[in-house]
Amino acid sequence: MREHGITSDADLGPLVEAPPPAAEPDVVAKLRHMYDAPAWVLLESSLADLPTDLRWLFESGAVTVRELATLHRALGTVSAADLAAAVADEAVRNVPGLGEPIETAIAAALPRIRDAVPRLPLGRAATISDPILALLRAAAGVRWALPAGSLRRSQEMVGDIELVAAADDPSAAVDDLMRRPNITRCLHRSERRVCLLFERVQVGVRLPAPSSAGAVLLHATGSIGHLTKLRAHALGVGWRLTAGGLRRPDGTPGPSETEEEIYAALGLPFITPEIRHGEDEVAAAKTGHLPTLLSRRDIRGDLHMHTSWSDGRDSVEAMVKACCALEYEYMAITDHSPSSGAARNLSIADVARQADEIAQLRDQYPRITILQGCEVDILPDGRLDLPDQVLERLDIVLASLHERAGQSNEQLMERYMAAMRHPLVNLITHPTNRVLPHTPGYELDYDRLFAAAVETGTLIEIDGAPVHLDLNGTLARKATAAGVTIAVDSDSHRAEVLDRHMAFGVGAARRGWVEPRHVVNTRPVAEIRKFVAAKRNK
Repeated sequence: MREHGITSDADLGPLVEAPPPAAEPDVVAKLRHMYDAPAWVLLESSLADLPTDLRWLFESGAVTVRELATLHRALGTVSAADLAAAVADEAVRNVPGLGEPIETAIAAALPRIRDAVPRLPLGRAATISDPILALLRAAAGVRWALPAGSLRRSQEMVGDIELVAAADDPSAAVDDLMRRPNITRCLHRSERRVCLLFERVQVGVRLPAPSSAGAVLLHATGSIGHLTKLRAHALGVGWRLTAGGLRRPDGTPGPSETEEEIYAALGLPFITPEIRHGEDEVAAAKTGHLPTLLSRRDIRGDLHMHTSWSDGRDSVEAMVKACCALEYEYMAITDHSPSSGAARNLSIADVARQADEIAQLRDQYPRITILQGCEVDILPDGRLDLPDQVLERLDIVLASLHERAGQSNEQLMERYMAAMRHPLVNLITHPTNRVLPHTPGYELDYDRLFAAAVETGTLIEIDGAPVHLDLNGTLARKATAAGVTIAVDSDSHRAEVLDRHMAFGVGAARRGWVEPRHVVNTRPVAEIRKFVAAKRNK
């Protein structure tokens, strides 16, 4: 109900006021024995109106209702990032009514606080956040606006949507947000903080003053592991890194306007968000071994897309026009082959007809090289579902597993091995064949797969379609370490998402420390043809 919403920084609504003082210290335990149904309804409806992380902190049993309210009032905590920062800064222990035992309880709850929170696919999270970011960037008084959290880190499943906008005066931006027609509820509002339900998804917006905006963005981006290592490094070089910015031991503030100047003050190069995993990125920065990561502008062409010849929505010409608008040097039309489970497939007879259409388009659009390819299925016995005499006519051949066919992981591995040994197969698409968020993908011996790709001269794909994002960052890093050459592709089925899906693919590659030198489609089209010919001529 709307009247239970949280509308001011000093107010957590009826949740704060519902339990009488006599109910302390264990509000929840006593409420379980109450027979007053309206009190339960009030508590439950108020909990439903809380920002997600506060609700789940309460549900974890780490704090009572009154302790949660005290925590929020004293420190302004709204999200898991706030809670982690409050624990790291030892701020909870100094709040009257909380102290060190509550800080310890919160620290213990934090690693699992998100377990019960559904995660969103990256594509869905970006679709929700993009219009809000556009609104913030256009608002008076806002200098810049960026995504934060797992969305900014290009994580394939996003646990929250947090946005940060540096604002001299946030009032106009907050008012604009509150007027959005698809906002269903305001869960929290203060001068520089808003937490909203937008299309039934929680979106948190922070609007810090520009002088501290870099520190806010850094902490909101995370990960917790990265920030823990960064704080330890900061202490070693004479700084204290807090959620409010850098501090000297005597409390003197340091530079905090941008992330870049914070890292520089710590004697480190900027660590890009996609690799802030809390693993070895800080050590690499300290020793000068951070990679120069692949960027969107490095991509010269897209080697995997579908048209209305199979299950794509748009014509070949529509895809060509879109690729020209992206200023690609080349593109590959790679529709599905006959055995694919797609709604429509490219038949053997269609291959020749499509070749005629592509030949005409090459004359019409001479600025871009249009390659004809096909995404062929690897059948259960390891054969391809198009004959060699058809594949020989194509400029590039992609091979895929789309159907397990009841086979074991070892049998799936043998199908991949057979395809990679085929001299006409140039690229293995979305190797784990996961479908986010529904299926996790195949559990294969990927070290063996990558070794075979190197041996046979076969490309391995990072697929930018949000349902795949496959290889993921971990496997991509393993692949390049093994010497695999990567193709980063959109796997787009519509012209309008060619750019968006490629950006997702680049984000996944960056999570895996992939550099331009690892990626085949950062090279001129002559290099693509050379790569294909090298395998065919073995």
